[in-house]
Order: sequence, then C-alpha cells, then structure tokens
Amino acid sequence: MKLTTRTRYGTRLMVELAKNYEKGPLQLNEIAKRQDLPLKYLEQIVMPLREAGLIKSVRGVKGGHMLARPPEDISVFDILKVTEGDALTPCTEDDPNCDRFPHCETKDVWIKINKIISEELKKISLNKLIEKGS
Repeated sequence: MKLTTRTRYGTRLMVELAKNYEKGPLQLNEIAKRQDLPLKYLEQIVMPLREAGLIKSVRGVKGGHMLARPPEDISVFDILKVTEGDALTPCTEDDPNCDRFPHCETKDVWIKINKIISEELKKISLNKLIEKGS
C-alpha cells in the first residue's frame, strides 16, 4: 500500500502547525524549511486543507497558516480524507460506480480493510504525533 507525497507532506505540514498551535500563524516558507519540503508543493496542499476547515490563513506581514482546531481534534484520517479521499478503492465508496459491485467476490475484503485503516487513523491525532516526537 502506498500513500501519495501529497498525504505525507500534508501530514508533515499539519504537524508543524500543531507544534506551533496557539503561538500564531506560520508562513509556508518557514514550514518548508523546517520540514525540508518544496514550497510550491505546500502551496498546493494548503488550499484543500483550508477548504476542509483544518487550517485557516491569516493575511498580513505577520500572517501565515494555523490550525483551525486544536491538535487533539484533528486526526491523521482527517488529513488523509482531504489529500486522498476517504475510500481505499472505489468499491468502498458510499455509491460505488462499478457494474461488478452487486456480484463482486472481492468487495467485502476491500470494505473491511478500508474500515480497519480508517478506524485506526481516526485514533491518531496531531497531538499524539507531536507528543511522540518530543
């Protein structure tokens, strides 16, 4: 199983914001430097995270980005849902667009795996990630 760079970088971005929670906004260039990530890529990742209500942006000289909620209220699943979607395969979506779905022999295993992974990722908050790094 692979996660895209978008998810890995998005999670690292969110960890930096969690470390800075209640200290004010962070600029993307600072996050890029701290995490050794490409600034242009972070600029693309920020937009969907903001649209999902996970981060908020502050304009101005001392502006930047910050978490929209406390780190303990944002899970790795929340980030993954924004960056990848919440379905492991199209079979596990609420309305699968597959002609084979009604008689597919393998759909149950994909649904089960998706459920297990989702439940486990929901248990891992940003707070837990930054506590482990301390």
